[in-house]
Amino acid sequence: MRNLFLILLLFVAGFMPLNAQDTANNHARGNWRPAQAENLLQWVLRAGDEAIELPMQTARDLREAIDTGERDHLNEVSDTAALQLLRAYHGQCCGDTMPENWHIAQSVTDQTLRDRIAEALSADRIDLVIRAARPDHPHYSALATAYTNETNVARRQLLALNLARWRSIPIPAEGRYLIVNSAAQELTLWEGTTIMDSWRVIVGKPSSPTPVFSVDVSGVVLNPWWNIPSSIAAEGIAAFVRQNPTAARAQGYVYTNGRYRQMPGDNNTLGRMKLVMPNRFAVILHDTSNRELFTLEERARSHGCVRVDRALQFAETLLSPDGWGASEIEQAIKAGRTVTIPLSHKIPLYVAYFTAAPDRTGTIRFFPDIYNRDGAAALRQANGETECALG
Repeated sequence: MRNLFLILLLFVAGFMPLNAQDTANNHARGNWRPAQAENLLQWVLRAGDEAIELPMQTARDLREAIDTGERDHLNEVSDTAALQLLRAYHGQCCGDTMPENWHIAQSVTDQTLRDRIAEALSADRIDLVIRAARPDHPHYSALATAYTNETNVARRQLLALNLARWRSIPIPAEGRYLIVNSAAQELTLWEGTTIMDSWRVIVGKPSSPTPVFSVDVSGVVLNPWWNIPSSIAAEGIAAFVRQNPTAARAQGYVYTNGRYRQMPGDNNTLGRMKLVMPNRFAVILHDTSNRELFTLEERARSHGCVRVDRALQFAETLLSPDGWGASEIEQAIKAGRTVTIPLSHKIPLYVAYFTAAPDRTGTIRFFPDIYNRDGAAALRQANGETECALG
C-alpha cells in the first residue's frame, strides 16, 4: 500500500504544471531581504523608460509582497520579477520582439539567469547583476534618453523598436568589435564603448537586402578571388564567359572546376580585400572596383554583401595589432598573389539594422527604412508626415 502511495505521489509530481515547477525552483533558489526586493522594484519601475513592457502586475505584486513581508511570497514574487527583468535585458521578452529575419540573439537560458540571481542574493549584489545585464553601450543609452523625452507617438515607437534591437545584441564588455548599420549604410569599429573609426559602406538593394546576423572575423584576404554565386553568374557573366572567353578572361572571368570565378586584379568585384567571415548567408565584407559609388548618399546597391570604403585603410586598422602596416599591405597587393592574413584575436562583427541612432554629438538621426522592417507609415510620421526619399 505504501509503495502504491509513493508511485501515485511521483505520478502527480511528474505532471506538475511547468510554471508551478518553475515557481518551486525559483522559490528554492534563495531568500530575498526586503531591501533587496525594494532595489529590484526600483529597476522594475524604471524599465518602462527603456521601452521594456513588463506585465502590469509585476510592480504591483512586488510592492505588495514587500509591504506584507511574508517571506515565501516575497521570494516567489521577487524571483519572478528579477527573471522577467533579466530576460528583457537579454532581448528575450517584454517589448518589441525581433522578426524571423533578425538573426542576432543573446544565448542565455533561464537556468543561467536563475543562478545569477541566486549568487547575487547571497553576495548582496542584485543591483550589480541587473546593471551588468543592461546593454552598456552609448548608443543604447542615447536612445533610451531620447525615448523618455520624446512626445511624438510614431517617433517614440521607432525608438522603442531600436532599443529592442540593441537588447538582442551580445555586445562584448571589452575589446574590439565591428557594427554594420545597413540602414545608415555605415561601418563602425569599437573598442569597448569607444568608437575608433567609421567607414561608408554599400549594402544590399531592397530586392536583395543585407541580412541581420553576427559572425567572428578571423582574417583578411588580400588580392582575393571572387567565387561568383550561381545566381549572379546567371545574370550575364556565365553567358559572357561562354560566348567570348577571351574578352571575359581580359576582365578576369574564368570557368574552372565547375564554377565561374574572377581572378584577383583591379577589375575584381571584391576589389583588393575581403574579410574571412564564414556565415550561412554567404555575405562578405569587401572592397570594390566601383569605388565612385561611395560618393553617393544612397548606397543600397549590392546583391547583399557589404562593400567598404577606404578598404585598404580599413584592413590596415584591423591588422595593425598583428604588425601589418600600410607599406606591408601595399607590397602584398603589388605582388599580386592571394594572401590570407589571420588575426591573432577574432573580432565580432554585427550586421544590424538601426533606423534610429545617435551621431557623434548625441543627436538622434532617423534613417530611411530601406528594407521596410519598421513599417513605412510609422517612419513617414516620425519624420514629420513626409515621404522619406532614399538619400
